[in-house]
Amino acid sequence: MDDSSKLRLNNHVLNYSAYVIALGGFLFGYDTGVINGALAFMSLPDQLNLSPGAQGMVSSALILGGCIGALSIGTLADKYGRQRALRWIAIIFTLSTIGCAFSVHMSILISFRFLLGLAVGAASSLSPMYLAEISPASLQVKNINRNAISIVLGQLIAFIVNAILGNIFGSWHAVWRLMIMAAAVPAILLWIGSFTIPNSPKWESLKGHVKKARDILLSLGFTKQSIARAKQRQVNQDQPLISWQKILRQPALKYLLVIGILLAVIQQISGVNTVMYYGTVILEKVGMTRGTSLYSNILVGVTSLIASIVGTRLLATHNHRRMLITGLMGNAIFMSLLSLTMQLHFFSQSVTNVLVVLWMTLFLASHQGVVSPGTWLMLAELFPIQVEARFMSVATAVLWLTNFGISFIFPILISSFGASIVFLIFALSNLLSVCLSLFFIKTESNSCC
Repeated sequence: MDDSSKLRLNNHVLNYSAYVIALGGFLFGYDTGVINGALAFMSLPDQLNLSPGAQGMVSSALILGGCIGALSIGTLADKYGRQRALRWIAIIFTLSTIGCAFSVHMSILISFRFLLGLAVGAASSLSPMYLAEISPASLQVKNINRNAISIVLGQLIAFIVNAILGNIFGSWHAVWRLMIMAAAVPAILLWIGSFTIPNSPKWESLKGHVKKARDILLSLGFTKQSIARAKQRQVNQDQPLISWQKILRQPALKYLLVIGILLAVIQQISGVNTVMYYGTVILEKVGMTRGTSLYSNILVGVTSLIASIVGTRLLATHNHRRMLITGLMGNAIFMSLLSLTMQLHFFSQSVTNVLVVLWMTLFLASHQGVVSPGTWLMLAELFPIQVEARFMSVATAVLWLTNFGISFIFPILISSFGASIVFLIFALSNLLSVCLSLFFIKTESNSCC
């Protein structure tokens, strides 16, 4: 029996640890998806009475927090370890979720959404990195992809919770509080789980705790032979953390940082989160009832989940860069069809509704199935261990900052220019991303990971 077979048979601790860490991705997905249905209720006059600009502030407050959380977590994870950082993230998730659910004014909600964003952004950076560092080479892609699937699963569960609560208790306008509060359950589970998983063996080794790192590797199912090979592969990486001053003097490291930032921008200028955050509002604008819009989001979420499962399997066996370009081309096509359907009015209202849902669903399938997991996978594999946490933090901070800008102005753009023009702009931005991927991204991963 070869080492990879032994790893598959002796990885109970690894599997459990991967599921716990992926809860960070699940919460990322739920907390970004729940606003889709909750926003329509909290905007009502007898609730928080949100204008389009205020809707943008409520939605984008989480994203601004995500930017800061992603930027900060790398330094904290390097200093205190991945396990302890994950525990702090779980605490912030829990407390800020409760705060959002009980907010009685827009300013309070925005404040707690910002705090929630700190946890979301930190988890978006830490979870894929942590999963990469605890996984043997033969299972690394699979475990990183668990996080990508968990993000989409979290969004789907948010859509299901929104639809059920929104249709059963739709006459009770404060139902949005229950939608948000449901995220406290997985947040508490993440906190409990953080006490029961091992720290990153790579981090322990980087801190000079060689014996502890070896013990953790054995508990994760690594064989002695695979540990020896991993040590040999990383013999050139057993160096202290590199200072930013030295990083900026090394062209190879600067190039990797630029590629990481570019991947983050590409993932966000696709327009995916405008559909994720404002899907119910968009569907209502094309003529659907609120209840139908909420249920339509479930179809979108189920398709996205199936696509993410299929896409992550394809990514495990195909060139990541080529898959990314293919997904971006699909994004451009479906955004163009969505724009044309809204603009030309060739069909009856009922047919238009079906087509809008169809194009939104196919767009999200393309993005969530290929583009999103592809970018997270490439980011998790791209950087050497001495700079991994900080480079990952910078890249994900740029991702959240780009997300913030787009999400903040989207309701205003829709109100000013109409949905069809805005989606045409996103179709063009996806074509731009194809060009950027073709001409600038020339590497897939750090081969020594």
